[in-house]
Amino acid sequence: MEKIQRKKHTIDATDKVLGRLAVEITVLLRGKGKANFYPYKNMGDFVEVKNVDKMRVTGRKMDQKKYFRHSEYLGGVKETPLKFLFEKRPDEVLRRAVYGMLPKNKLRSEAIKRLKFTK
Repeated sequence: MEKIQRKKHTIDATDKVLGRLAVEITVLLRGKGKANFYPYKNMGDFVEVKNVDKMRVTGRKMDQKKYFRHSEYLGGVKETPLKFLFEKRPDEVLRRAVYGMLPKNKLRSEAIKRLKFTK
C-alpha cells in the first residue's frame, strides 16, 4: 500500500472570478492532476486561499443569487442574498461553491477539511 503524498498549494484570490477559482480548488482537493488518480480514493492536496475578500463575482449574481436553508417547519424557508453573505464572510461563499462541486459521497466531507482560508 503506497502512502499518499499531499502537497500544500497557496492560491491568491485577488481579482479571480468565483466559479473559476472554485473549479481550480476542487481539482486540487480531489487530486485529479496526479498521475495515480482514482475517483474512489481520497488523494487530494491541501489548499490555502488568501485574499478571498478581493475575489470577483461576475454578472448580476451579487444582486440576484440567494442561498436557501429550511428550518423543517412549515413555511420555514430562510434565504440569504449573496451580497449580504459576501460582506460578512467571503470565505463562506467560496467554501459553498467548492462544496457544491465536489462529488456527493463520503469523500466530500474529507476533501473540504483540507481547504483553509487566510487573510
